[in-house]
Amino acid sequence: MKKNKRSQRKSTQSFLPIGEIKNDCVVLKEGGLRAVLKVSTINFNLKSEEEQMSTLSSYQQFLNTLDFPIQISVQSRKVDLAGYFKKIEEQAEKIENPLLKSQARDYKEYVKKISEYADIMEKKFYVVIPSDPMRKAIKQNFLSQLFEHLSPEDSLAKVKVRYLEFKSLRKVLSDRVGVVLSGLTRCGLRANQLTSEELIDLYYRSYNPNISQFEKIEKMGSYDVL
Repeated sequence: MKKNKRSQRKSTQSFLPIGEIKNDCVVLKEGGLRAVLKVSTINFNLKSEEEQMSTLSSYQQFLNTLDFPIQISVQSRKVDLAGYFKKIEEQAEKIENPLLKSQARDYKEYVKKISEYADIMEKKFYVVIPSDPMRKAIKQNFLSQLFEHLSPEDSLAKVKVRYLEFKSLRKVLSDRVGVVLSGLTRCGLRANQLTSEELIDLYYRSYNPNISQFEKIEKMGSYDVL
């Protein structure tokens, strides 16, 4: 009985629609590709009425130029100050004056205590751009579609199909990324496409919001495939 129960258990990855991450793209198990852009923000309320109208007009024109869907995602998460604390400690080590060195470390501990008691949040904005295969999907009934969505299985056949389609789909995706980047620039926004390492970190934090606060992903180095 124990063996049967163990065999029925599935890894977390088996429940995700992601097959792999490579070449700065998210490759879905069904074959589609996704690029993710991280987008800056602007303070719309501080702009003059004329500037606001110009921004809205540019955004409207940007949406009208798109002949493919995009997804806008907004994430709120607790600010990770580990890097900030590390920089303070590094600067404190360089200070020769004992009093100033002590004050720098006291400041770090002060900010650290504040961050423990108060949830300092930050918002990040992303645009997800798709490129999906044109092949016809096999007709399924409602329950089959539902279970496949909840637990998308991966197979050797799907891996082979993804491999053959990847090059052509990536070309389409690259063109679409260029269109979106150009449109966002005209709206006064800065955007950059996430790399493979940044994508892995993004999805790791998204699916593990609590664990990711304490367990960080080590540097991926030369690895670009998940």
